[in-house]
Amino acid sequence: MVATQRRNTTQRATILQVLAGTDEFVSAQDLHNALRSSGSTIGLATVYRALQDMAGGGDLDTVRNHSGEILYRQCEQPKHHHHLVCRQCGRTQEVEAPEVEQWARTVAAQHGYTDIDHELELFGLCAQCSAPAD
Repeated sequence: MVATQRRNTTQRATILQVLAGTDEFVSAQDLHNALRSSGSTIGLATVYRALQDMAGGGDLDTVRNHSGEILYRQCEQPKHHHHLVCRQCGRTQEVEAPEVEQWARTVAAQHGYTDIDHELELFGLCAQCSAPAD
């Protein structure tokens, strides 16, 4: 088991290195293709497992695209935040939303829930994509 963890650590470091080279969210498949293009032999299943583990640990941000596929990116902000995502180019802006946090706590309390968690992504067109073409 220890050997697996060491190999996994190296694989995760390789995955993070690729993710560090982009500001955009990427799919596991696209990340795997980038790894293969750079000569890595990391398998697709390992990429999926590593991404899921790192996202669960808070090391990666995730969003779902219009077809429901999970996309990954390294977190820019270490604390809880939300995303504005351009449907056309994929540009993503991390945003804090204290009003959303308060609303979530209030709704949970009204219904007797504790230890809540939530995710919020807003999809639209960024200023560049919504600007009229010249």
